[in-house]
Amino acid sequence: MRLLLLTLVVSLTPAASTAQNWPSFRGTSASGTAERQQLPDDWDATKGTNILWRADIPGLAHSSPIVWGDRVFVTTSVSEAGARATRGLQDVNLLSTDRSPQSWRVYCLDRATGRVLWMRVAREGAPRSPRHVNATYANSTPVTDGRHVVAFFGSEGLYCYDFDGKLIWSKDLGVLETGWDPDPSSDYGFGSSPIIHDGLVILQCDIRRGSFAAAFRVADGSEAWRVARPERSGWSTPAIVPGAAPELVLNGDGFVRGLDPLTGRELWRMAEANGVKIPTPVSDDGLVFIGGGSSSGSRRFYGVRAGMRGDITLAPDATSSDAIAWRNRANPHLVTPLVYEGLLYVCTDNGVLSVYDAKTGEQVYRQRVGPAGAGTFGASPVAADGKVYFTSQDGDTFVLRTGKTYELVSTGHLGELVMASPAIAGGALIFRTDRSVIAVGRKTS
Repeated sequence: MRLLLLTLVVSLTPAASTAQNWPSFRGTSASGTAERQQLPDDWDATKGTNILWRADIPGLAHSSPIVWGDRVFVTTSVSEAGARATRGLQDVNLLSTDRSPQSWRVYCLDRATGRVLWMRVAREGAPRSPRHVNATYANSTPVTDGRHVVAFFGSEGLYCYDFDGKLIWSKDLGVLETGWDPDPSSDYGFGSSPIIHDGLVILQCDIRRGSFAAAFRVADGSEAWRVARPERSGWSTPAIVPGAAPELVLNGDGFVRGLDPLTGRELWRMAEANGVKIPTPVSDDGLVFIGGGSSSGSRRFYGVRAGMRGDITLAPDATSSDAIAWRNRANPHLVTPLVYEGLLYVCTDNGVLSVYDAKTGEQVYRQRVGPAGAGTFGASPVAADGKVYFTSQDGDTFVLRTGKTYELVSTGHLGELVMASPAIAGGALIFRTDRSVIAVGRKTS
């Protein structure tokens, strides 16, 4: 249960992202990949080595940056009390005492320089629900389709802007409380991020009571569909599995479900009762990779075949079926896994990396990322050009060469607390720290 505390980092689902765009949490379809980036192998923010720019952003947020063309978008919540991020894994019941008035904001930065192009205040006032000390009031990563920017602040509402910062529409979805059901006083803060598919903004709102998924037309905010969910509190971002008939996959406590993204109609379900779901589903080559749950719960991870229908729940003693290619014992808690070059990378909160053959689910190797005591990992890994990047809470990024053996290429240092997953676009790794947005890349004359 203690590891539930960082739930909202990610707060936080594959075609590789294009060179210029990273439109949502973990990029296109949450794949976490981009190619032809020519990223540096190492960097050091204190020395300025391979640091393209650094932009100070006020407030506190664990939402990730997103990128479209020459623009970077981030969200934040600025507390009148000046609250700062809390390091380490705190007690599961330790709620933040910061209930002071907040200013929920959206920032647009120039991708080349980090200069603020515009800032908009979405809402001001006292928070409508509490948060845990390891969380923030701005956990959900925004999303863009290249014309609209949608920011979600949980209980504080859903907001859609154009690229010039004009508010197009907003929605009050009520108080979205998330917490541990046996403890009615617990509330960790909302963490699922919105996605956009075929003109629809899709939300997964797994809360203590009255969970639902819904889609709103990005053009005007009108509701396209809404379905009730029996699932309990969760923090997973929904995923689109691309293909001739795209599927919307929702990780949840009770069932994992595949829906028609245009109507919300259920296509398939799989019973999976390991609670506290945080990782986002990811997909590759006809398989959807789904897992996660309480760190003290059962260890179950699935490679599900795309395009299934009906109830595909495995028999208790089975590890595969016509619908499920394999089941193994991988157990990510906070960190969304990565599928890259045929390998599935699953990292625990304390930095133990297990790598599997994505087709078979068989373990290839197991190794701690970085040296012993490298810290806690909440940011999800990303990959580019044959390398995988794992960033610890301490701001150290361990660069691994992809392959069937563990090979640490280098380590990059930011010197600031990092809870958000980085973006990759335009030849840069873009990090959100507790104080700033930092672009890492090769400097050119």
